Amino acid sequence: MRANLSKLIQEQFKTPSPIRQIMKMAERQNIINLGLDPEELISFGGGWVNHFTPESYRKSYLEICDDKELFHSSGGYSTTIGELECRRQICNFEKELFNVRLSKDNVIIGLGSTQLMHDLFITISDPGDSIMLLDPTYPNYFGQIKFTLRNSKTIFLEGLDKESWTFIPDLAKTIEDFQDLYQARNPKIILLVSPDNPTGQIIPQELVEAIMDIIDKKNTFLIIDFAYKSQYFEEPPEYFSWSPSDHSQLIAMHSNSKWGRGLGRRLGWVEADETVINGLVSTQQCNILCPDTLHQMAFAKYVESSLRDNSLKKYIEESRIKYKKAAEITCDAIDQYLKMRTLRPQGGLYTVTDVGKDSDLFVTDVLKNTGVLLVPGKGFGPSLKNGVRISYGPLVENTEKITEGIKRIGDYLSH
Repeated sequence: MRANLSKLIQEQFKTPSPIRQIMKMAERQNIINLGLDPEELISFGGGWVNHFTPESYRKSYLEICDDKELFHSSGGYSTTIGELECRRQICNFEKELFNVRLSKDNVIIGLGSTQLMHDLFITISDPGDSIMLLDPTYPNYFGQIKFTLRNSKTIFLEGLDKESWTFIPDLAKTIEDFQDLYQARNPKIILLVSPDNPTGQIIPQELVEAIMDIIDKKNTFLIIDFAYKSQYFEEPPEYFSWSPSDHSQLIAMHSNSKWGRGLGRRLGWVEADETVINGLVSTQQCNILCPDTLHQMAFAKYVESSLRDNSLKKYIEESRIKYKKAAEITCDAIDQYLKMRTLRPQGGLYTVTDVGKDSDLFVTDVLKNTGVLLVPGKGFGPSLKNGVRISYGPLVENTEKITEGIKRIGDYLSH
């Protein structure tokens, strides 16, 4: 008799996340098994950026590795909350880019936003507590909630109106719906992403303000996942500049993955009230023990030098323009070759497109017949059952592939 894995993992096997499924579909051997040439594959599946890390950031690693004493130090334990100098430079980073006024005591560093979100759920809520999410939203949250808060319920606030294929078309109604859901379900956490994954939309200032007013002095936290914060396409909303001193119930989640192309160099941080930070220290001690010392040293070194020579804002601006252009090319190609309803991104890496049929079947059919990979929308929430997420992030340096991929799909569908 073979011993069983946990019931939780057995449940996860039955309902894998769309991110995991799309990664399996994109594997080289799977593409070959479908009779396709892996070199001809065009993937809109990846949720990653592909612009280059700042050269001076890369050199900060070289300087540490070339110095025997510095490299020796990088192999030592960091404090659980994160190195003091790195937390100071995070405060400078946020002040320079978004005029966020932070104290080092409002910052804790971790191994990226996935680990930090996992620990944050454990720190601020209990099993059985309800969590409110927008529909649609990043699907990894669902698994994280199951792992950390068993028996907790997810509540959906409608973000995408699938009838009109617009994002929050009636702000007053959305605020009213939020208030009704909040009073009826009393969620411990409201979790938003802005710019949003998968819709590419920025959550309206008025909605965020209304949420903060409604939960004020209640036993509720608002978490905003700012993974794509630096990739906004128009003027950023005011709450991009909010700090824990402005709103004690606000928790800001940050990742080093997207703005500086550090996806595999796992570094992230949380900005929150000191009570939350102290709680996270206790959780991290039992989980990761400490964040990566080398990455903290290199980040602190880079931010200090890039602020001194004024290169940080220039780098962010150049990258932002690249993704805005890629978003425009993507939507223009969809309009020309697919003639399907799609959202014009306001930031981030994605748009969502209405394909008018079951998204799982559509994605499989398109991949087999065109060699173009999309992400089915079902796993992001009920509103995307007949929609797909299209990511232009991996193709930002090769935008002609965006047009080619969309045209392939259009040619196949038209015949």
